[in-house]
Amino acid sequence: MSSTTLSPSTAAPVTPQSSSSRHGRGFWLIALAFLTAMAFSTVPAPLYPLYMARDGFSTFMVTVVFAAYSVGVVISLVLAGHVSDWVGRKKILIPALALELVAAALFLSDPSLPILLLARLVTGLGIGLITATATAYLHDLHTAHRPGGSNQRFEVISTAANIGGLGFGPLVAGFLAQYVDAPLRTPYLVFVVLLLVGIVAIAVTPETVQERLVNPTYRPQRISADHGDRAGYVAAAAAAFASFAVFGLFTSVAPGFVAGALHLPSRALAGAIVFAVFGGAAVAQTLTNRLAAPTKVRLGLLAQALGVPVLLFGMRTATLTAFLVGGVVAGIGAGLLLKAAIGTVAAMAAPAKRGEALAGLFLIGYLGLSLPAVGIGIATRAISTVAAMTWFTGLLLVMLAGVAVLFRRGTGTRRAPARHAG
Repeated sequence: MSSTTLSPSTAAPVTPQSSSSRHGRGFWLIALAFLTAMAFSTVPAPLYPLYMARDGFSTFMVTVVFAAYSVGVVISLVLAGHVSDWVGRKKILIPALALELVAAALFLSDPSLPILLLARLVTGLGIGLITATATAYLHDLHTAHRPGGSNQRFEVISTAANIGGLGFGPLVAGFLAQYVDAPLRTPYLVFVVLLLVGIVAIAVTPETVQERLVNPTYRPQRISADHGDRAGYVAAAAAAFASFAVFGLFTSVAPGFVAGALHLPSRALAGAIVFAVFGGAAVAQTLTNRLAAPTKVRLGLLAQALGVPVLLFGMRTATLTAFLVGGVVAGIGAGLLLKAAIGTVAAMAAPAKRGEALAGLFLIGYLGLSLPAVGIGIATRAISTVAAMTWFTGLLLVMLAGVAVLFRRGTGTRRAPARHAG
């Protein structure tokens, strides 16, 4: 089946036992590098209030800094998120982690606001290369290690590395900022070491794509639903947008709200809250591994639809418990939706276009990460954060209803041919 085997024209041939073992080890090494890179991307989240206090910029400027990261991700996905299908996964991932090291150096330079913006832009450029490429690489390695096997391990680990990494970064950074000297330097020094380890892990992992003698004519990434099941791809993209919208809210707005409105300045607490949201998503993805995709979608939609209003209640009443419970429930829903989206796209895409299909999915997802967060930041210049969140909640509920309709239609288009399958 094209969804579970490597294309003979693009994948390196697999020799029996030793090669399979190397691919098995490589799967976990790439998962580690993926998690490290995603964790680094969210290190600044619990540190924003410290930057605000040091440099005197507003909550709105925090969302501008966050937007710089999102712009970098989108630019990178558009220009190069799909290129690993041609030149190989390692030739994209190693330079991508090198970009993260450049960003770390900028953070360590005791940056002013312009340098902080540049550091976040460079971080985004690296992450845009990493997300689709590492996900496709994990799928390749999983398939080479377990040919013909279930994709469940790939789906769990790829989404756990992605979402778990996004939560792990604030947890580590918040703890270090709270209990170790130089809170705006130490977290980045720690991740410099971890990123170097990630580069070594990628270097020793076998390549899964043979570079073509004649590459296709270069073109930027196009957003196309033409990946085996158009309705299914559109539904997956809408789910990714809705999922990342919730994640973007927490990485850009929540730490400042906790420190300001809730009067809880602890960096460790801010990092733990962000980690709880992403960690809940990762745990839910693992525990629901054996559920059918439609069930995951329904549970994800329900959890987000319940969680975000509870979170809003916590903001209106300045209640940490409600804020945290709502965030965790919403994060669980977002994690389930994202897992279903990634699994759907990875399975439907042809091996030679898997990186392109996933790059398109993450491009739409990162638009969901950035646009709502920036919109809330802009809105707070005229209205309160709670009022902006009220509007966000209403729009998200409408969006979730649309995702439900799209998935129902996509399931309907796939059900008819299934009855005639041999």
